[in-house]
Amino acid sequence: MNRGAGSGAAIWRWTRTRLFGSWPSSIASLVIIYLALKLLPALIDWALIRALWSPHNAAACRDAAIGGACWAFVAEKYRFILFGTFPADEHWRPALVIAFLLALYGVSAFQLVRRLNLFWLWLAGLVCIGLLMWGGVFGLAYVENERWGGLTLTLLLSTFGIALAFPLSILLALGRRSELPLVRWFSIGYIELIRGVPLISVLFMASVMLPLFLPQGVSIDKLLRAQLAMILFAAAYLAEVIRGGLQAIPPQQEEAALALGLGYWQRVRYVTLPQALRVAIPPLVNTFIGFFKDTSLVVIIGLFDFLTTIKVSLSEPAWSGFGIEAYLFAALGYFAFCYPMSRYSQALERQTAHGTGLRALREN
Repeated sequence: MNRGAGSGAAIWRWTRTRLFGSWPSSIASLVIIYLALKLLPALIDWALIRALWSPHNAAACRDAAIGGACWAFVAEKYRFILFGTFPADEHWRPALVIAFLLALYGVSAFQLVRRLNLFWLWLAGLVCIGLLMWGGVFGLAYVENERWGGLTLTLLLSTFGIALAFPLSILLALGRRSELPLVRWFSIGYIELIRGVPLISVLFMASVMLPLFLPQGVSIDKLLRAQLAMILFAAAYLAEVIRGGLQAIPPQQEEAALALGLGYWQRVRYVTLPQALRVAIPPLVNTFIGFFKDTSLVVIIGLFDFLTTIKVSLSEPAWSGFGIEAYLFAALGYFAFCYPMSRYSQALERQTAHGTGLRALREN
């Protein structure tokens, strides 16, 4: 009884303090509660209670008497949305790739292995992913990367893009602060040029213009060109975020490291960069999230990512007119990946703010 009373009192104090602590807060809370009570029942009725879930039933979805959401669209098209045009009898391979990537994300986020072992784990995982997607060995049928698509392609582009753009962005951020004029001018020119054009332009240049400058007989496939364009584009934005973190460090930090006799790269590795990354965690994760969603722009060069497969599915006459359900499913899919990234960044901020020191920063 005492425990229940204590919990009730704690909930009441939290409600009174957080929701009704002042007149503006009380008014905003009441308005939000009113809208929730007004809209949520209708939304639940449409999305769950009267929804149609059976696949192969587009005609039933058009029955006005149902009046609910048509999730049969997702049930019918989920394979194409997840795997694109990958051969149907080989769908277990991209499904296993998605599982591998999610497992690697989890192991990295929760630091289940040591940092050095984590590098080798990722390397082994990426080799396995390449073997599964391409095939051609161990009895696996060869699949051209033009047939990769859906959620699998989105995860691959974003994972490789962020992993390879991040070290490049560190070099660009350091180069922009360099005392060597040529290095500084090159870094400034690269960052400002890339940030001055939209990603669609960079993708178009990589897809159409780059092959014109290659020697005769040399070609780079479309997926690799798109990946290279996204790496170069993301690196410019990440470089500015990291540079902002470097500028936030008091100059006395580097002066003290210099007085201890540390060289330039030692100062960067052990003093300035770990502290800069701690300061830059929120904007870094924000850039990661934006980059993950920007993978949808690869449709400009003919690649079918997660969002594009949904659009293509809607173009079929049998399923046209169910855009609300389709794009709501797309929004939930993006949210399922972006929200954990945001929560993980908040956990990193709390961890680094409680005196974990430079060692923990380097490990993160």
